[in-house]
Amino acid sequence: MKKSLILAVVLGFGAAMSSCELDKFPETGYNEHNVPEGDAETDTAIKTREQLSGQLTTMYDYMRGDYQTAWYQLITLADCRVDNAYGGNLGEAKVVAVEANRIDSENEFASTLWNYPMTAIDNANQIICNIDNVKANDPALTEREYQEWLSEALCWRAYNWLLMHQIFGEVPMLREIPPAITSENIEEVYPLYFPEREPIDTLRVQIVKDLEYACQYAPDVDVANKYKITKGFAYGLAAKFYAMREFRDWTKVKSCCEAVEGLGYELCDSYEELWAFTEGDAGMAAQNTKESIFEVSWPNQSNGSWMWMMFYRNAYKPDDSFTWAKWCTPSRNLIAAFEAEGDTERMNASIRYDACGWSFHYPKDDYAFMYKCRTNVSPVYVLRLADILLLHAEALANLSDAGGAADLVDRVRERAHLPKLTSEQRGSVEEMKEAVLHERRLELAFEGHRWFDLMRFGDDYSRLKSVSDNANVQGTDSYDSYTQARRTMDDNHILLPVPTSVIENNPNIHQNTGY
Repeated sequence: MKKSLILAVVLGFGAAMSSCELDKFPETGYNEHNVPEGDAETDTAIKTREQLSGQLTTMYDYMRGDYQTAWYQLITLADCRVDNAYGGNLGEAKVVAVEANRIDSENEFASTLWNYPMTAIDNANQIICNIDNVKANDPALTEREYQEWLSEALCWRAYNWLLMHQIFGEVPMLREIPPAITSENIEEVYPLYFPEREPIDTLRVQIVKDLEYACQYAPDVDVANKYKITKGFAYGLAAKFYAMREFRDWTKVKSCCEAVEGLGYELCDSYEELWAFTEGDAGMAAQNTKESIFEVSWPNQSNGSWMWMMFYRNAYKPDDSFTWAKWCTPSRNLIAAFEAEGDTERMNASIRYDACGWSFHYPKDDYAFMYKCRTNVSPVYVLRLADILLLHAEALANLSDAGGAADLVDRVRERAHLPKLTSEQRGSVEEMKEAVLHERRLELAFEGHRWFDLMRFGDDYSRLKSVSDNANVQGTDSYDSYTQARRTMDDNHILLPVPTSVIENNPNIHQNTGY
């Protein structure tokens, strides 16, 4: 009787989902749309090296395909929820809600940042869960390919797990592909089709295991191809992991950053070089710079991205899709921070003024735009050296090495033609922590970092809350008269709500507190 009831539930949910698109058919669990067909005995359709190689290609293609939606919404979320940007388009309720801290479970940002990473995790799992079978049955797969391909998939899965963890808290952790459901195995496979959110300690153990393997076996750095997960990204991701409050170990952050720095990456000679592009029909944006550790890039203008249209113009077709208000409009508070430092190089590379047809936040004849997605071939920098240097500095400051932290920050400031930090800053651990946070704001604006940097700062969320809330409080450092009136950033609204569609389609997923 129990088996019949469970089977009815599974089939019922499957029928409910069968005619829906991604937002109605979330990658919360496996189903007929995201499990490759195979026979009941082997439970896999990936049996050869060639098929596995194709799945690796699928994993990477998704990063610059549908996952663009996650990239641009991540950038918007990270800067608009705090002090770097306004939502941008006051006519779009979903982005206004992001800025106003009023995201609900129907908001597209919640569904995007749950569903797209879950699909990315599934893509990685198709490699992770099938590679041993391929190794056992196809001698064409070499040992080196086995180690490297597995490492790449483990890193990409870990990246998405950690991203979801920071946004939603506990997440379901799919680690195997379920077989076809039968009346005999339903109780065994049911949790695989409808997984629960798992405890943070489970995530900790799995991430440590996966990244330790990847740091050892991931591909070496390829200076000609930064659109590839390598040891640099594996160590960098480990550094990010150990910097998170729940998993914090500053000594390990330090050692992981040192490992990345020892792999030959260098800062670009100028900040502008990271965002530069060449003119003409065959023009290209900067790619594979010596600073890039892992980037998502596009091969040419004919096969480029579309996410630029969310922020500004495509320099190669400047009149295309420029009739509607753009997202992630630079805030006056951020502009003031650049100006207070005399930081014209990074400000001019990050912000562009132009005439447009709307005046939500600036006069329409001199409107400010986010300028780090300049063309349809401009890369998304998932990780670059300046980020690692400043994370290393953050670790040193928290290990009471203010001087060592200052040396690293000064390397980044020197590239921006700014003076070195003061002797007072160099001599104070607390001032160095503030200096690192400030430097990360200017260096990494509009790259999807600000919210997460503030989440990480200190031993609680007090700084994150004050930056968000004080945007509406005159006389505070965070005040900005153009910021939307915000709901107070309390403990229940730091995390986003789980999308309604996910809860409706998976009876084992429960909503976050406060929603």
